[in-house]
Amino acid sequence: MLPESMLPESRRSRPCLRCCGEPGLHGRYHEMAPNVVPMDYTKDPDVKLPMQLIINMPELKENPFKERIVESFSEDGEGSLSFNDFVDMFSVLSEMAPRELKAIYAFKIYDFNTDNFICKSDLEKTLNKLTREELTAEEITLVCEKVIEEADMDGDGKLGFADFENMISKAPDFLSTFHIRI
Repeated sequence: MLPESMLPESRRSRPCLRCCGEPGLHGRYHEMAPNVVPMDYTKDPDVKLPMQLIINMPELKENPFKERIVESFSEDGEGSLSFNDFVDMFSVLSEMAPRELKAIYAFKIYDFNTDNFICKSDLEKTLNKLTREELTAEEITLVCEKVIEEADMDGDGKLGFADFENMISKAPDFLSTFHIRI
């Protein structure tokens, strides 16, 4: 199960906020909908931008997981982002974010059915997005079975957060690939 205690406070805090530069992020947020987002954020902190605006940002536009990324940072899970959600997203996806925080959000992104496990169905969707649906059904089934066989430490046929964290700890390029540049 995904450890809620490891999620940022408020998600509780914004551990990487300083590395992302909040003023620059507010400018980016404002630019997407200048008629909706006030220049002075404190005047209307409850403004939310729809997913469609966020996924068309240059940093996300070509990412096959852009919708899942935005949904994972959306407080309501539907994809609309407040400025705080937007800061959280860029903070976690910054190069400076801690591995543990990146692991939590990577797990959330790949958990398509939001059941706090990565099951065969989640892996199939992940593979289809990564390969742009170029693998056959048999190839996808084989890869999913092998991933579960290798990573499922408790033998329940799905990956819990501990299984996932153990799997990515063996991926030396995880930190360098799970980020976007502002």
